[in-house]
Amino acid sequence: MNWDWSNVDDFMPMFWDGVWLTLKALFFGTLIAFSLGLVWAVAQRSEKKWIRWPVTVVTEFIRNTPLLVQLFFLFYVVPEWGPSMSPLATGIVGLGLHYSTYTSEVYRAGIDGVPEGQWEAATALSLSKRRTWTAVILPQAVRRVIPALGNYVIVMLKESPQMAAIGALDMLGQAQNYSQTTFTYEAISVVGVAFIVIAYPASLLLRVLERRLVR
Repeated sequence: MNWDWSNVDDFMPMFWDGVWLTLKALFFGTLIAFSLGLVWAVAQRSEKKWIRWPVTVVTEFIRNTPLLVQLFFLFYVVPEWGPSMSPLATGIVGLGLHYSTYTSEVYRAGIDGVPEGQWEAATALSLSKRRTWTAVILPQAVRRVIPALGNYVIVMLKESPQMAAIGALDMLGQAQNYSQTTFTYEAISVVGVAFIVIAYPASLLLRVLERRLVR
């Protein structure tokens, strides 16, 4: 088989549609994962068992269930009980919810890494629990785990093609449709390069950020 640039030209409109969908899913999915993950992490440190135990059970269940199964559940089963979502919205919620359970562990490690003396100092200053968390603990914990959180952004990028299973055609989904229609391979190759072009610079930025934070 010979490389045909005309196939690349024909595929590019579909490719950019896929890129736009991928970036939207990645951006909003990351917001959900980072925000909800922090909620999980703080809830799991609650002194109240009726808060801590249900959160632990839910996060463990989600973390140990395949993302693809969760996407199918959200798209096909949940609408039977309540409102339905578009394929893109389902993909965003699925990515965010799934990876929030992983980011919660990252946050937990960061919180556990805050020296005990910081908790004691906050108590000595008679700070409220809310003030202790927002002014003392979380600023230190989040700073420690930013590089690890950034790695999950790259992981989510690479997992985004699973959304195609429910009709949200990202870069790879568009390429598969085009390739199956035209019986060509150029579209798949273009998408493979695109993932590298997006992910590798992001990895370099994370390394730079990690070095800066260590200093």
